[in-house]
Amino acid sequence: MNRKLLAVVLFIGIFLSACSSATPPATEVAEHSTEAASTHTVHWTYDGEEGPDHWGEIDPTYAACGTGQSQSPIDLVDATAEDLTNIAFHYQPSQVNILNNGHTVQVNYDAGSYIEVDGQRYDVAQFHYHAPSEHAVDGQLFDAELHIVHKNADGQLAVVGILLEKGTANPAYDPFINNLPAHESEEEAKGVEIDAASLLPEVQTTFRYSGSLTTPPCTEGVSWFVMTTPVQLSEQQLAALETVFKGNNRPVQMLNTRVLSEDNTP
Repeated sequence: MNRKLLAVVLFIGIFLSACSSATPPATEVAEHSTEAASTHTVHWTYDGEEGPDHWGEIDPTYAACGTGQSQSPIDLVDATAEDLTNIAFHYQPSQVNILNNGHTVQVNYDAGSYIEVDGQRYDVAQFHYHAPSEHAVDGQLFDAELHIVHKNADGQLAVVGILLEKGTANPAYDPFINNLPAHESEEEAKGVEIDAASLLPEVQTTFRYSGSLTTPPCTEGVSWFVMTTPVQLSEQQLAALETVFKGNNRPVQMLNTRVLSEDNTP
């Protein structure tokens, strides 16, 4: 092989090698694109120019926050009393992982706990809180509100809301309240067990309506079940929640043409 031909061969080899190292395989590109899309978030807050009044404007994926007609939370007033099928709660104790996501403290729950309502099973995914409450009752907010988030096999969401008010201490909430990360954090196993069933009020009738997520992207089609009976926490327990987050509640939204029902049979 002459020198010119050898030089050409070497050049082609070096060029192909460089291209190979600079361009990942198509499958790798796709995986990275999917990961980027799933973790993409736009900064939002609970006040100012990135607050609830502007959520619908700060990113196209948040449009429903501004234009949606079935948004949450709402004022739970003038509900239609009905004899509704009771929610069947199948909650089990769980070793939990806890994180502070910058907007609330979230508790990720083990698989196996679920609710059944109107023939649908919704599995518990996580719970978190807002202080003060997001839902109002006849115009009045409560000290805080717990949201237990569920998902069915088709990916549809159902949220059980528990209104929290000042009263006597509630030991069932201590494993949660005593392990609140004070600052934004990654998910962490705290070595504690929480029984979601013990977080519920004794009387388990609910307000029910079709709404949305209460944070961006404010996706609609969420089934809401807000307990009609509040749960009491002590002043100290509520203060612990408020020390980490206070004012992380979206203002109430218009009911519009939706029907708000109240189960009147325990």
